[in-house]
Amino acid sequence: MKKPVIGISMGDPAGIGPEVVVKALNSDTIAHQCRPLVIGDAVIIEREMEKHSPGRVLHSVHSVEECDFSKGVINVLDLDLPGCREVKPGEVSSIAGEAAFKAVIRMIELALKGEIDATVTGPIHKKAINEAGYHFAGHTEIFAEYTSTRDYAMFLVSEKLRIIHVTTHVSLREACDLIDPARVLSRIRLLNGGLKLLGFENPKIGVAGLNPHAGDEGLFGDEEIRSIAPAVEMARREGILVEGPVPPDTLFAKALGKHYDGCVAMYHDQGHIPFKMAGFDWNEKSKTMDSVTGVNVTLGLPIIRTSVDHGTGFDIAGKGRASAQAMIDAIELAIRMYRNNSR
Repeated sequence: MKKPVIGISMGDPAGIGPEVVVKALNSDTIAHQCRPLVIGDAVIIEREMEKHSPGRVLHSVHSVEECDFSKGVINVLDLDLPGCREVKPGEVSSIAGEAAFKAVIRMIELALKGEIDATVTGPIHKKAINEAGYHFAGHTEIFAEYTSTRDYAMFLVSEKLRIIHVTTHVSLREACDLIDPARVLSRIRLLNGGLKLLGFENPKIGVAGLNPHAGDEGLFGDEEIRSIAPAVEMARREGILVEGPVPPDTLFAKALGKHYDGCVAMYHDQGHIPFKMAGFDWNEKSKTMDSVTGVNVTLGLPIIRTSVDHGTGFDIAGKGRASAQAMIDAIELAIRMYRNNSR
């Protein structure tokens, strides 16, 4: 099988995105598996290469055809964004938001045209892109809008846990109102397909309840009875191996123990808290994360999209201390999904 061309957006130039992209591309393992192409500003990337990639060469291009995928070369599709070169590390800026947004949109265009095989996104700052005039809650919503996708969901992936969300960037009160049988069933279906893209032939899925003890037969709320259990039953009739609603305080422990291949979380923090507990390692002495693992995938799109599952890291931006492990994981997962999708 050919090595896929993987587009990688640089993220917010005031954050750690450009740093972790460059550090990840120092890995010969990545170059062995794919043909990476960074999308962003060549000057920004070159600055990071001077600090973190001695001996590697930047190759600035304006099309995929111009790329040189020789060993030691980092290709950058240069959008020539001079304004973002003056932004200060760690500061929210509409200029940085504009640059990050343009890189993402260009990458989506390339993927829709089939010029790249998968997309990987560096972290963006939600306030920065909104200040730039682009009113989106995050990457997930941007990709859905620019690929005209209506049925999509956030999917968190690591070796330990795989979690899809019924709702994401809304208030907890609104999340409760959005949970209905159709939405829950949609997420079960998307998760089943996503797990198969990861190589699980007949995945076992656990669906979380919304309330404590999954409602305890209506004692603590009836969302499980009205919305979640009916969706689980419909999914079973379709041949999906699924259980639920499972009390949330035991679901993720079971998944860590490999009882489930994937989980359906009802709202953002219900899924993100166990995922980050399993994959983030905080060092109190250095006041930084020693390791940050986990990948954010958008399921339901016509293209492959993965991302680091961490933010812009403004507190350590420009200090050279950011871990590239999550970016490496995101690139490798995009490759894996491409290969499984091509079989």
